[in-house]
Amino acid sequence: MMKKLLMSGLLILAGLWAPLAAAVSLSNPYVLVNEVAQNTFDRLSRQQAEIKANPEYLRTIVREEMLPAVDVRFSAFRVIGNQLNNTTPEQRDRFVAAFSDYLVVTYADALAAYKEQKLNIGTGTVAKGEKLVSVPVVVLEPNKPAIKLEFKLRQNGRTGEWRVFDMVAEGISLLSAKQAELSGLIRQNGIDKVTLQLQAHTQKPVTPLERTQ
Repeated sequence: MMKKLLMSGLLILAGLWAPLAAAVSLSNPYVLVNEVAQNTFDRLSRQQAEIKANPEYLRTIVREEMLPAVDVRFSAFRVIGNQLNNTTPEQRDRFVAAFSDYLVVTYADALAAYKEQKLNIGTGTVAKGEKLVSVPVVVLEPNKPAIKLEFKLRQNGRTGEWRVFDMVAEGISLLSAKQAELSGLIRQNGIDKVTLQLQAHTQKPVTPLERTQ
């Protein structure tokens, strides 16, 4: 079940971070989630022939169209957790770069599993002074139970822009899960070794995430 939630969630996360070139606004988290997700799934549907011919092309889509809207540094620092003060600026920069590449591979795998899922995206308003917002999304797929997701967005205090930094699938935070997995390894083995492990993971070919029947 968790693998199903992970695959579905990553598909939508990928959608949330695609094409900024379509003049999607970062000034409202609800508008961002709705417009970008819909644009992305439309694009995936149109470009299936090209993607099937070269699955590695998904990495280019992720890196050029999706990653600019991800608050990678914030998410990476959350994953490092309480070990952050035990690292140097150079070590943190290397980890952030490796974590960014790890996200590229992860989202490319999720996009490779795309099979015409449909979305119901929640709406709402942002209260004055609110810096964190959760946007509910329901993933619909024929002959399968609906999956309830919740996307966490934060507003950058300097730019005022909103970006996704976490997803909660049926009550489970993927960012917290990744923090639980990697922060212990950083504590035991050091951040440099974990950075190398992330870098090694990025060398694998694009592989569609397993879909639960």
